[in-house]
Amino acid sequence: MSSEIRLAFAHPSERSEATAARGPLDRISLRDHIVEVEIGAFQAERGTTQRICFNIVVEVRPLTDPIDDDVDRILSYDRVTEAIGFELAAERLNLLETLADRVAERILLEHQAVRAFVRIEKLDRGPGALGVEIVRGKDNVHHDMVEEERPHPRLAFLSNEAITSSNLTGWIDQLEHRQRPLILCVGAAEMAVPQTGHAMTQRRIDLLAIEQNAWVLAARDRRCVVVSTRTELDWAMKNGQICVWAPSKIVLDAVDGPSAAPSDAVALAAWFAATFEASEMMVIGGALPDAPKTPLRAVSVDQAQL
Repeated sequence: MSSEIRLAFAHPSERSEATAARGPLDRISLRDHIVEVEIGAFQAERGTTQRICFNIVVEVRPLTDPIDDDVDRILSYDRVTEAIGFELAAERLNLLETLADRVAERILLEHQAVRAFVRIEKLDRGPGALGVEIVRGKDNVHHDMVEEERPHPRLAFLSNEAITSSNLTGWIDQLEHRQRPLILCVGAAEMAVPQTGHAMTQRRIDLLAIEQNAWVLAARDRRCVVVSTRTELDWAMKNGQICVWAPSKIVLDAVDGPSAAPSDAVALAAWFAATFEASEMMVIGGALPDAPKTPLRAVSVDQAQL
């Protein structure tokens, strides 16, 4: 069997490797990702779902700097599955070719992506798998394609009194059932924090003290999940998860970081709200910052008001 015929039936990862001509590129892959969806041009395919299987390989530019085990520095696998989900939800399609083309284009909107190999197969239309495979490069992306809009979350800062209150679950119930994703922020617990006398190390210790309290809140309500990276936050917001912000990584990685010290936890939360374009910020059991530099709607709520 010639190499051309073998590659015609090989996994997209082998096709990618065999056709690489732009120097060394890294690859990420999604294998045998199966979803049920209504798709197809025939009448028998309307009003019913069928299984379709995705195998995708994305060639990405290698990072020139150390990765440092940092999820925010790489193309996350979630972005690949999100591209599939976005295009399947956009409209009902007749052709796998159309779906493959749109998924590839959406993946190639990612900065690191160079080429995308997309194979899609119908698993229920015959005794075998019926499918299509395409290859698209960065130059194939339509420039008028709009990136998926990021959600504008609601942010609620909880005082220590609110965290320990017997009404905490009820308040989270109320916040959860409002529009937009919910992110919770906290300050440090009311306990002694080590003092170093050195600004940089003290900043890290104070941020870690906030993260300790974030885990305390998560322990009080299982719906609350502590997150620390932009990738985790993006995924959580899109999937309706209640986040508790652990600030160290985002604060320390920020080019234009907060002017507020970690000890001013409400002001730090206001900076975070502006950074993530929150639609509103609520402070429960505390006061708003003296001069918040954000256009968002900010309100201070006494615990008795909820």
